[in-house]
Amino acid sequence: MKLCAPWEKAFNRIATPFEHFIHAQTTTGMILMLMTVVALLLANTTLVEGYMDFFHTRVNLTVGSWQLSNTIHHWVNDGLMTIFFFLIGLEIKREVLVGELSNIKVAILPILAAIGGMIIPALIYFSINSDGIGANGWGIPMATDIAFAISALVLLGKRIPTALITFLVALAIVDDLGAVLVIAIFYTDQIHLLPLALSGGAFLLMVAFNRFGIHMILPYFIVGLFMWFYMFESGVHATIAGVIAAMAIPSKPKRTPVNFAEDTKELLDKYNNYPVCDNHLMHENQKAILLNIQDRIDAVRSPSARLEQGLHLPVALIIIPLFALANAGIAIDFNVIGSVITQPISLGIILGLVLGKVLGIFGVAWLAVKLKIAQLPHQSNMSQIFGVSFLGGIGFTMSIFVADLAFLDTPNLIFQAKIGILSASLFAGIFGYCWLRFVANRGDTAIDE
Repeated sequence: MKLCAPWEKAFNRIATPFEHFIHAQTTTGMILMLMTVVALLLANTTLVEGYMDFFHTRVNLTVGSWQLSNTIHHWVNDGLMTIFFFLIGLEIKREVLVGELSNIKVAILPILAAIGGMIIPALIYFSINSDGIGANGWGIPMATDIAFAISALVLLGKRIPTALITFLVALAIVDDLGAVLVIAIFYTDQIHLLPLALSGGAFLLMVAFNRFGIHMILPYFIVGLFMWFYMFESGVHATIAGVIAAMAIPSKPKRTPVNFAEDTKELLDKYNNYPVCDNHLMHENQKAILLNIQDRIDAVRSPSARLEQGLHLPVALIIIPLFALANAGIAIDFNVIGSVITQPISLGIILGLVLGKVLGIFGVAWLAVKLKIAQLPHQSNMSQIFGVSFLGGIGFTMSIFVADLAFLDTPNLIFQAKIGILSASLFAGIFGYCWLRFVANRGDTAIDE
């Protein structure tokens, strides 16, 4: 008898791209949680020296006299995470073109809630750290970790309406876009114009590929590598190249799917005309027909759709776990943990991610509904939005990423930030899940009044 985890059973019927997206984010959330625990264990055992030495090992890329040298930690954060940001760019593009953000009537509530959920946490943090050494970290509590947040909702199963998951996805996508803009605009210390111009030229070349109808992925990949390198050299964080490159990938298929079913049926009829061999091997013509069908399937799927689906698995199983392993390893001294949490940086992040996200997401959503600017997701209530606003306070991946940029080469401040992020994310996730699980579905919940 085959045993499946609850989230696996829930997704055995997956069919649509949106459901594939949710499944991928759920898988990412589960693996991310596991790798975070592993990183914390490594950082707090006798293995800590080997763990630190590994991620501080330098890896050099050399071509002739030219050399690019970085530690494994930086290759993960600046290199592999570019692929993660590229996937985010593809998801943003899909949501705007054909997803929940394509219909302004549906999108207005998560857009407004996301904006509130970015501005208010940043203001709360800055009010605590405005004149201290932690002032530059105001962008840390703005982010929401979409993988963790969606995982919590999926585990609730049928206790919540599907529209609530859609609301959270749209909100998180807008949040990701905001985080990308913040990184690009505010966390760039020095800009070198020539490499930046060359990176822009590479992007324009990719756009030209798109306009000329090039649907092969290889040309975009090659030019994208140059774009990443020039962005890296420009001083703008290299991962931004991933998001920008995604905008150039074609979203229209090579062939319209109008006659796809009819054409494929004709090929399948030809396939069935050949008798099955005794050894169950296909006839050579059958192999050719199957290849033809595969080519037609690829032709009616856009490059952006193929890349998004193809990247979800490696991002979920390799890139995000490596990022968590490289960045979540914090040596925790429980004798001083109380004093660290009360430091302005940690306190600002905790209040920003917990209180700020609730005030921003729930408060703005409540106001928008009351003013009839927007309407609640189908079959949902304000109590459920309240629970989701806590899940929005899970800021793990993007918050840690921003913390490393905000307090570059300042380990003590990064440590305080990560303690705040982990503490706030843990509390927000548990409280949000418990609220949605045990409180939000009650008909007499006062918060809906």
